[in-house]
Amino acid sequence: MYQDNRNKKLMSDINVTPLVDVMLVLLIIFMVTAPMMTQGVDVNLPKTTTKYMKTGEDPLILTINKKKQIFLENYRIQLKNLEAKIENIFKNRKNKEVLLRADKNVPYGFVIKVISRVKKAGIDKLGMVTEPVD
Repeated sequence: MYQDNRNKKLMSDINVTPLVDVMLVLLIIFMVTAPMMTQGVDVNLPKTTTKYMKTGEDPLILTINKKKQIFLENYRIQLKNLEAKIENIFKNRKNKEVLLRADKNVPYGFVIKVISRVKKAGIDKLGMVTEPVD
């Protein structure tokens, strides 16, 4: 590209301002919509003042709702099938870790029955999910 006017040079820089604007808008959209993406079974968790527990792999989430229904992630399962299902899931996993989310209105005896089935399945770590106290 050759110009006759010797004082003016061609500008070959890329204008990144529109790119930055688009990226900031996308960042804001993702920040607003990310909390809405959490799915699962609705339970009323007990409130405690414990610290957050770090996990290596994604642990299996076991949920007990107020109707004493048991869910592995989002799939409903019967108590009698729980041990076999957990054994199959963790057959090839190195870290055997389950997080238990139990509604605070579920009887303690039922929660203990579920915990004993999980332990019989050979789970090394069993964590209890709670909500922080305000």
